Amino acid sequence: MIQVIAFYLFATLVIASGVFTIMSRNPVHSVLWLILAFFNAAGLMVMVGAEFIAVLLVIVYVGAVAVLFLFVVMMLDIDFAELRAGFIKNFPLGIAIALVLLAELVLGMGAYRAGILELGTPDGTAAPLLGETNIESLGALMYDRYLFLFEGAGMILLVAMIGAIVLTHRDLKTTRGHQNINKQVSRRPEDATVMKQPEIGKGIEL
Repeated sequence: MIQVIAFYLFATLVIASGVFTIMSRNPVHSVLWLILAFFNAAGLMVMVGAEFIAVLLVIVYVGAVAVLFLFVVMMLDIDFAELRAGFIKNFPLGIAIALVLLAELVLGMGAYRAGILELGTPDGTAAPLLGETNIESLGALMYDRYLFLFEGAGMILLVAMIGAIVLTHRDLKTTRGHQNINKQVSRRPEDATVMKQPEIGKGIEL
């Protein structure tokens, strides 16, 4: 009974958070609703026994992606009037895309129920380890059978990170306001501040 109540609670909150994420006029509020949706989705994953995916949702999506979105949205100077005008302008296109996706889902579910689509059946090679948790079984599979694919994905992410750094790199010598770190570190305490004794009513001499 408790599991059923928890499932309907998490599911309702996920759907409501998704709706408010789309319908909210303030981008900051949209990101906050998105974070709430991620937390409730993590609760659903825990209920079905996929605690690893639940941890990924909290750490990766909430702790990194959503927080990054929040900082970017808060730092940008967004014209809300222009944002609403763009939403109204693109609303028919969005409805058309939503209807196409809905039609694809309905056709796919109908084809699966009619027996036209045949999903792959497990061959037993990726069966969970006996007496071990879900995370331990997933780790054994990832670092055993899919080790090279996992390392390849890591190399791709490393190359992408290096490429982003190279593309956004600027020569510090030609940048205005360049700081001399060696000069700052070697500065003596007596040279850092100058004590002044201003007279009353005459202000401070700069």
